Amino acid sequence: MKKPLFATAISCMDGRIQEPIIRFLKKKYGVKYVDIITEPGPIRYLDGEVNCAIMGTMKKRLRISVKVHGSEVIAVSGHHDCAGNPVPKEKQLKQLNCAVKTLRKWGYNCAILKLWVDEKWKVRVVR
Repeated sequence: MKKPLFATAISCMDGRIQEPIIRFLKKKYGVKYVDIITEPGPIRYLDGEVNCAIMGTMKKRLRISVKVHGSEVIAVSGHHDCAGNPVPKEKQLKQLNCAVKTLRKWGYNCAILKLWVDEKWKVRVVR
């Protein structure tokens, strides 16, 4: 089976988490490129916080990544010390569950991962 060239990461704009997520996805899936869709605390929007403009641009960017670049993996993440979504880890983990449901409603049937980036900037898959 041919490895996909692209994966997509929906993550916070926080620069501390970008490189760890990119390295994780490249290693785990053997992709060459990772499209990054960033917002401050994006999982709060994917969990239902209403902001039509942000949701619209996230949908557009995700569609390009999957339909044009051929991304077969979508990773959605939360992280320690998030200024854009300053809620406890437990709340972010619940938001991640809702985020996956939202992405499924948008029609994405590819692999969708939930990731947590801890206080040491280590990426962990959330089950």
